[in-house]
Amino acid sequence: MGRYIGKRIGQAVLVLLLVSIFTYLLTYMMPGDPVYAMLGGDITQEQYDIAYEKMGLEDPIPMRYARWLFGFVTGDWGDSYKYSQPVLELMGERLPVTMYLGLWSIIISTLAGILLGVLCGTHRGKTIDSVLITCANFGSVIPAFWLAVLGMYIFSLKLGILPSHGFVLPTEGVADSLKMSVLPLIALSVGGIGGTTRQMRSGMLDVIRQDYIRTARSKGLKESKVVWRHAFRNAVLPVVTMTGMSFRNIVAGAVSIEQIFSIAGMGSLLINSILSKDVAVVQACIMMIAIVVVLSNLAVDVCYGVIDPRIRVE
Repeated sequence: MGRYIGKRIGQAVLVLLLVSIFTYLLTYMMPGDPVYAMLGGDITQEQYDIAYEKMGLEDPIPMRYARWLFGFVTGDWGDSYKYSQPVLELMGERLPVTMYLGLWSIIISTLAGILLGVLCGTHRGKTIDSVLITCANFGSVIPAFWLAVLGMYIFSLKLGILPSHGFVLPTEGVADSLKMSVLPLIALSVGGIGGTTRQMRSGMLDVIRQDYIRTARSKGLKESKVVWRHAFRNAVLPVVTMTGMSFRNIVAGAVSIEQIFSIAGMGSLLINSILSKDVAVVQACIMMIAIVVVLSNLAVDVCYGVIDPRIRVE
């Protein structure tokens, strides 16, 4: 197991290194001049040259990349000229909001999807299966932004029972945080619940027809024990993969939701920074997304090795 994990960690480090190279190169290929984006167009040539030199743009690209990578690893992520504060400090304010909503949406969609999928798989062809799988198919194709707008219209504008904008973490007020979390979490979770339900149902239907399941039943084991002890462990493997993939959508999926509900998170930060060509913030956001994706994939690989020991044999 140690060798298996070590190999996966080595691959993760290599992926992050490659992503850092492409991130640095692509951000400087963005259209527009970073100096003019920072200071505006009404500056003198002397002011331009001073800012150009201060940003280190006169150095060769490999030297600039090495300096940026060293700073990123040591915690010096530069300064945001749009927000006039260090990028690390800015990320410290925005990242917890996005991660809080994203992690809760993953937990809700995974747990609800697994339970509904098992229920569908063990009641194949019955009314409950038909109703749940129809709802799951419908939920998995609904755009999150449309669901957010619909929820805002019904529960905020018409009924007036939930706030239509803003968000605070529980540390700033549990009651306010719960109220402000309901609509964003519904919008972020419905699609995941639908997808996980379908995946879990397919896995259960495939596993439950296996010979070892029939053997377990022939021994007189309770149906609940057959389902949760024998069938569930193998049927859940595809869901583990789907859950790991959901982590890469924490920021990407939050972009539209944060814009709709005026939530100051990573998604809105990334969009605003791209539009204003705030290079340091864009680089930090992309690298943070890459780190989340790589760590989630690493966690999925480790979970695979724990759930099915055969995967560790390479």
